Amino acid sequence: MSAEADVAETQPKKGGKGPLLFGVILAVVGGVGGFYAVQSGMLDHGDKEAEASEKADPPKTDFAFVVIDPLVISLPSANGRDHLRFAAQLEVAPQYSAEVEAIKPRIIDVLNGYLRAVELAELEDPSTLIRMRSQMLRRVQVVAGEGRIRDLLIMEFVLS
Repeated sequence: MSAEADVAETQPKKGGKGPLLFGVILAVVGGVGGFYAVQSGMLDHGDKEAEASEKADPPKTDFAFVVIDPLVISLPSANGRDHLRFAAQLEVAPQYSAEVEAIKPRIIDVLNGYLRAVELAELEDPSTLIRMRSQMLRRVQVVAGEGRIRDLLIMEFVLS
């Protein structure tokens, strides 16, 4: 029995629930204090003035969009794909939006001619879409005139 008493004396005594309870209380107080500091603005570093000026003056857009009517291009029947549905928008300078709207039939004609000339294998390859987009943008910029059209945004490109 003395061996058991010696073993019991050498083992450290358990601390009980006191340290655990103290840790939980400290965590709750810290969480509540952090929440209050953030909500009351104590941790704000003067960003309220910047936010107020941003809210008062919304960013001005120096571009406008001209919607190109959706095109349906007939494709040579192969692999069950008969049509290409294409829709796009043109990013233009705001002062030229009316002029670009006026020449939309010419723009649609150029896009239609280009898309009909592209091979079906190229249309099916996803990596050629970037090249086709740049080709179409350049053709549209030539028709509209220098500096009027900034970008061509492809909204729909569906083979069916």
